[in-house]
Amino acid sequence: MKMNGAEIMMECLVREGVETIFGYPGGAIMPVHDAMLKYPVH
Repeated sequence: MKMNGAEIMMECLVREGVETIFGYPGGAIMPVHDAMLKYPVH
């Protein structure tokens, strides 16, 4: 399975037990917002 940087970051956060993250608006962060939908974080 090939993962992009946002998915790798989300996978690491989940493995570390992170349940809640905060985001900010903007075009550069959109891949992270998209990846959040695939992981059990709020």
